[in-house]
Amino acid sequence: MQRILLAILSAFLVFGVPNQSHAETGYDLWLRYAALESGRRAAAEGVVKSIVAPGRTATADAALSELQRGLAGMLGHGVARTSGIVDGALLIGTPADAPEIAALRQPLVALGREGFLIRSAVVDGARITIIAANTDVGVLYGVFAFLKRVQLGKPLENLDIADKPKLQLRVLNHWDNLDRHVERGYAGWSIWDWQKLPGYKDPRYTDYARANASIGVNGVVLTNVNANAEVLKPEWLVKVKALAEVFRPYGIKVYLTARFSAPIEIGGMKTADPLDPGVAAWWKAKIDEIYTVIPDFGGFLVKANSEGQPGPNDYHRTHADGANMFADALKPHGGVVMWRAFVYAAENAQDRHMQAFAEFQPLDGKFRDNVLVQVKNGAIDFQPREPFHPLFGAMPKTPLMMEFQITKEYLGFATHLVYLGPMWEEALEADTFRPARGSTVAKVIEKPVAVTGMAGVANIGSDVNWSGSQFDQANWYAFGRFAWDPGASAEKIARDWAGLTWGNDPALVDPVVAMMMGSHEAVVDYMTPLGLGHLMATGHHYGPGPWVADLARPEWNPVYYHKADAGGIGFDRTRTGSNALSQYAPQVAKVWGDPRKVPESLLLWFHHLPWDRKMQSGRTLWDELVIRYDAGVDAVAAMQARWDGLKDKVDARRWSEVRDFLGIQHQEAKWWRDASIAYFQSISKRPLPAGHAAPPHDLDWYKAINNRYAPGQGR
Repeated sequence: MQRILLAILSAFLVFGVPNQSHAETGYDLWLRYAALESGRRAAAEGVVKSIVAPGRTATADAALSELQRGLAGMLGHGVARTSGIVDGALLIGTPADAPEIAALRQPLVALGREGFLIRSAVVDGARITIIAANTDVGVLYGVFAFLKRVQLGKPLENLDIADKPKLQLRVLNHWDNLDRHVERGYAGWSIWDWQKLPGYKDPRYTDYARANASIGVNGVVLTNVNANAEVLKPEWLVKVKALAEVFRPYGIKVYLTARFSAPIEIGGMKTADPLDPGVAAWWKAKIDEIYTVIPDFGGFLVKANSEGQPGPNDYHRTHADGANMFADALKPHGGVVMWRAFVYAAENAQDRHMQAFAEFQPLDGKFRDNVLVQVKNGAIDFQPREPFHPLFGAMPKTPLMMEFQITKEYLGFATHLVYLGPMWEEALEADTFRPARGSTVAKVIEKPVAVTGMAGVANIGSDVNWSGSQFDQANWYAFGRFAWDPGASAEKIARDWAGLTWGNDPALVDPVVAMMMGSHEAVVDYMTPLGLGHLMATGHHYGPGPWVADLARPEWNPVYYHKADAGGIGFDRTRTGSNALSQYAPQVAKVWGDPRKVPESLLLWFHHLPWDRKMQSGRTLWDELVIRYDAGVDAVAAMQARWDGLKDKVDARRWSEVRDFLGIQHQEAKWWRDASIAYFQSISKRPLPAGHAAPPHDLDWYKAINNRYAPGQGR
């Protein structure tokens, strides 16, 4: 009877789902804890026979709960918790919890607050496994790492693993509005159900925290960068407090976006000038109030003087003036300011690529030490491919925080299978040559300064699978892994995620990883090949719109970026054009400024070239452009074929969903290809290369497509 009860209990331990084999939805993410096959189960049972967890904090309880949940799901039965060290014990805790862990103080010193050790050991003749850390948060991270090893079937004997994060702040940015609309969100409503808070804490919040802790995310910005000052009112702060209480045991701090004009909008003041003593006093009082409600509040994310948002420039002050006002008020509480460098102005005729650098680089060294300047991976706006932002390496006295976009605003929303790991790896591995060769973007953001970090614009919503599609979960997962270690391998991350999410069969994992690793290049080819960028339809950014030229601000028009005319195509950013290349190190500018040396993947980003220019392939630029568009479409068809071959290896519900989404992606890739070729051919006046079909409709047909109700638009 006891064994039967244990079996029933263990079946409910994984997210409360009574039977994981029944209609998987994707809700479990990469924490499925699916039953191991008999050989791996026996190996795990031989190593883990009992759990010793002496910790008594909320975080220690969370670590124990996760360990019990995971092992019960994978082994098919619970693992007893005991108080004594016996053969097969799994001991988890800090040096304060057990003498066996206290003996590890020396190797733990180098691992800081969040690092952990996983070691096999022999204590009084008993073979045990130890998960040790300096804090309970580190123990929690170690537990997730151990469970991942079990899930992936990795050896559990003779372990000697030490790991710690390379960045201090690893933060998700939710662009969620208070009415639950998510700007650039493609996974349903915001998961923050403000109307029910603080009275009801949805259990989903705990599962969200568990998922983030499993990949090392330790901060969450709850609100949209296009901020609403209302969230700073007392009646909203108690709601934020409720979320902080759920997240705290998982090592996650909450942050808010600060609307720069809040002193006017909710404070009754006549100015928001950061150098006005009254304004500074208002913010100090407000921040003191927040910390009274939420003692471990993380701080603010600020978007200022960008796309209509108020900021210090409104008062002829610098971004440093604005950021430092917040920083001074946050400093006594240990809070930080994440100040976005995404700025460009309608009245500024300078190349948009250059504006953030021109505004921020002269301020290097003028920010307080608890300010991070949050810089997008590229200088335009999360395009399918961009060169790295020139600010990386150019502000050595200022902490720079990488900002990636996990949600796919410009990469096909939730229905296009695009694994962003290779794109992020490309950006992080780029050599800034500042101060010298080998100064990669990853090393720039890892540089020991007052505070380091990485931010990711979340793709999470109320959909049952969290991210709008099964494969978009991989981008959430990859963000956490890169934030923990910017030098991580995109392919290794993809392989881990595939094994955790779909199962450990190499016949399944290998083709899934192949799909993922080729998916980014595919979307670049069918959307923005050869260094083109920002060709999306305007506003919602859904589908092609390279012809758009009638918007009020020139830099909102795709024609601003491709500059196609009878003579050629591309944006000249060399000395004969905008000279944006002058913002990079001379070694970078020399290569990228030469059309014979710049990678063809960035060619048209930096050069305006004739349609008949000879490419590396020997083809003309025009022919190469058409062939790249077709290659992107063909790559999606190849993904469809791979997925079709996996039908018998994937549960029916998730397999069918991915199949249907790939069908949408293939249809829309052809739309991108046909509309773009129709438009550019109307300008180039060149025939299509042999064997490449003409678009099935004329250009006016594509121009007439209107998707005004596409999801995720700003308000």
